[in-house]
Amino acid sequence: MSASAPTGYQTRRTFAIISHPDAGKTTLTEKLLLNSGAIHLAGEVKERGERRRTRSDWMEIEQKRGISITSSVMTFEHDGLTLNLLDTPGHADFSEDTYRTLTAVDSAIMVLDAAKGIEAQTRKLFEVCRMRDIPIITFVNKIDREARDTLEILDEIMETLALDTVPMMWPVGAGVDFSGMIDLERGRFVAPDGQPEAQAPGVDAIASRYANSQNRQIALAMEGLELASGSLPQFDRAAYEEGTLTPVYFGSALKSIGVRELLEAVCRFAPPPRIQPAAPTPVDPGDPACTGFVFKVQANMDPNHRDRVAFVRVASGTLKRGMRLKNVRSGKDLKVANPMFFFARERELADEAVAGDVVGIPNHGTLSVGDTLTDGADVTVTGIPNFAPELLRRVHLSDASKTKQLAKALNDLAEEGVVQVFKPTLGAGYYVGAVGPLQLEVLTSRAQAEYGVQIRIEPAQYVTARWVKVKDKTQFEKFSAIHRLNVAEDRYGDPVFLAPSQWEIDRCAKDYPELTFLATKDRGITA
Repeated sequence: MSASAPTGYQTRRTFAIISHPDAGKTTLTEKLLLNSGAIHLAGEVKERGERRRTRSDWMEIEQKRGISITSSVMTFEHDGLTLNLLDTPGHADFSEDTYRTLTAVDSAIMVLDAAKGIEAQTRKLFEVCRMRDIPIITFVNKIDREARDTLEILDEIMETLALDTVPMMWPVGAGVDFSGMIDLERGRFVAPDGQPEAQAPGVDAIASRYANSQNRQIALAMEGLELASGSLPQFDRAAYEEGTLTPVYFGSALKSIGVRELLEAVCRFAPPPRIQPAAPTPVDPGDPACTGFVFKVQANMDPNHRDRVAFVRVASGTLKRGMRLKNVRSGKDLKVANPMFFFARERELADEAVAGDVVGIPNHGTLSVGDTLTDGADVTVTGIPNFAPELLRRVHLSDASKTKQLAKALNDLAEEGVVQVFKPTLGAGYYVGAVGPLQLEVLTSRAQAEYGVQIRIEPAQYVTARWVKVKDKTQFEKFSAIHRLNVAEDRYGDPVFLAPSQWEIDRCAKDYPELTFLATKDRGITA
């Protein structure tokens, strides 16, 4: 797996797959790798034993539940390009980790269930992509099962997401009546087993085969195709790259139908590395200075070595093994001794990486999510947020002699984004914040398995938290004196208000106009 190429970063395609849980994202990830030749045996999430342990889901709790929790990185090559696939959590409770992962990609594949269409988590993730103008290719999965009408699916995408749609494949029937697909772009037929016909007679010639079909599903599919051909726009690369149009592919990840065409679409349409938002100036991938940012930290990927890896997206220049980069947040230099490429949990030493590449940098807690590394002028990549938690709970330690181990476990897991951790300025103990209950389950499971710390999560008298931006220290001191039981610090030492209600937040904002109560905080910039 070579990171260097004659045309440098222009050969990189860094993308993510977003979907609602159970839409088939993990299976699609494996089949993309299979079709590229990167792997030769795909596991299936629902199978048991060794075959269940899919390539991208490696954490024990993921294997037990058959869901993706952490964001894996897989680098592989296809058609002369280096593809960096960031596999994001589908579960809603881990939307923060997904959001941060989406800051590191240049495009995305949106996976929809052919029967269910756009579901809640898909819509949330799409909105994140829209905020960053990330181009999207849509893959409608499970077409070999009972599915909604093709036109209905396209209409829903247009109406719900305000996206123009361009179908690139057209399914002939669905479920038990699935008879294959028409490749609209190439004018060829793709058989029900996913194999394209050698000849490409054209869309009209293929459609004529089914003109007098007595099968209602097939007849409806042909009527829909006729309607679509006259009303839908043609593919426009500029509109796709602006994030206002999506090419739509249909298929079945499980049966490898349409996956080859989807992989080819990523290679042809997905853009090379884009300009990254940063302060004081954006980072252009063509800049000679090496700049990268940490979008994820993962501890204990290898439990035998108690390791800690920062995932860094290279934004410009060339990162070389052994070079020194400045951590802009801390002001300290870091020697990049053993940068790594990833294929899920497997690793390979990276001698060189260019803009668009994702490398792992082993470290001992010196790198955090949101950190910017550079050998050029100081710059901070922006747009990597923390969100106010929707659940606040108190952590109870079963064995008081393990206070240090608890502190390390909470710090490590908070750095990864499993939970947020708040330490009250008065009294002992910790509070943890999460988007959903599954995060708390992962916290207790990993604290026990990886740190030997048994904890219990208890209800708290607070419902949410707000970061306090202090313009007037005197006013903050007055606020702290009155609300001393509600004031805490996050793991960066920034002040946090643990609020018993939204009404209390609104009242404090009114009573203390020189203080700002923030629902989000940029990871790269302290409050």
